[in-house]
Amino acid sequence: MTRLQRYSKYMQWAKLHSKARLNLATSGVGAFPLRELPVSIDQLEINGDNSYGFAPLQHAIATKNSVDPACVVEAAGTSMANHLALAVLIDPGDEVLIESPTYELVVSTARYLQAKIIRFPRREESGFAVDPEEIRKSITPKTKLVFLTNLHNPSSVLTGDDTLREVGDIAASVGAHVVVDEVYLDAVYENTPRSSFHLGKNFVVTSSLTKAYGLSGIRCGWILAQPELVQRMWQVFDFTYGSPVHPAELLSVIALDNLGRVRDRARALLEPNRVLVNEFLKGRSDLDCEPSRFGTTVFPRLKTGSAADFVTLLRDRFETSVVPGEFFEQPQHFRIGFCGKTETVRGGLERLGAALDAVDRQSS
Repeated sequence: MTRLQRYSKYMQWAKLHSKARLNLATSGVGAFPLRELPVSIDQLEINGDNSYGFAPLQHAIATKNSVDPACVVEAAGTSMANHLALAVLIDPGDEVLIESPTYELVVSTARYLQAKIIRFPRREESGFAVDPEEIRKSITPKTKLVFLTNLHNPSSVLTGDDTLREVGDIAASVGAHVVVDEVYLDAVYENTPRSSFHLGKNFVVTSSLTKAYGLSGIRCGWILAQPELVQRMWQVFDFTYGSPVHPAELLSVIALDNLGRVRDRARALLEPNRVLVNEFLKGRSDLDCEPSRFGTTVFPRLKTGSAADFVTLLRDRFETSVVPGEFFEQPQHFRIGFCGKTETVRGGLERLGAALDAVDRQSS
């Protein structure tokens, strides 16, 4: 496959085919209204001094993550942050170790950058937990980085510091970095863990305000890395565009200064929806899924029948969308997002149940 033929099948599906009257395919909190931020037009400018980062935004991101601003690279969302990080850390032919299942765009990006991709499993029977021994078995002296998501995409499982530190030690033994995509981590509302960047110098972290806060439109993403890597990432940034969109940078600073307000709104939206999802899962013997504790998604397995056919039926006949498990290399699963309006989640779950009942009747 040539580079021109490489693309993300998931992103193409998400942009063109995921929409339905009741959308349970999205994984980001519903959009935070601009009118609820304390911002006036006088605070915005079209241009500003942002050649290699807008200093107030660099400092705001650094403050949020308790790091030095020299360790921050701003990026247009987590996907761009992942691309920049991987582009700096690997060369064509380098070996990268990526969790399975994971977010499809991560694998597509590594493939686009011509990495040699090796997978380590996060097993369903272990609740999709990270098992450091699986990484130890797969890592080699040629491994340049280990990639994982925390919270896990698609299952929303949290990986604790002790496990991450062990992964960091394993990677360090062969001189590899650990890249952790933390875009969902702030959807842990009680005792939110600090960024894994603090666990060792070989950790590189990507994140943004998109998924857990409903601020996707301002594209406030970032990379946390050691200063020498940051300088190289800014050089790669030069290949993308001259400078970031300055009004979005200004809005991002205001959002970060008022993040408590944004977070409270997101939590107030998610927690009732989480109750609905867990009640739904508890009543479905045809699905296998642990109750939701964190995050914005769950990843149930359809016990019998074709999950791909079920997802198609759900969308075409019941006007409800979920993400097919094939995009996470788990074709018998599908991902449910419950981060929209409660009436949408309630209605989507009702139709999901009706679709499952229809399949059950057909097979009996």
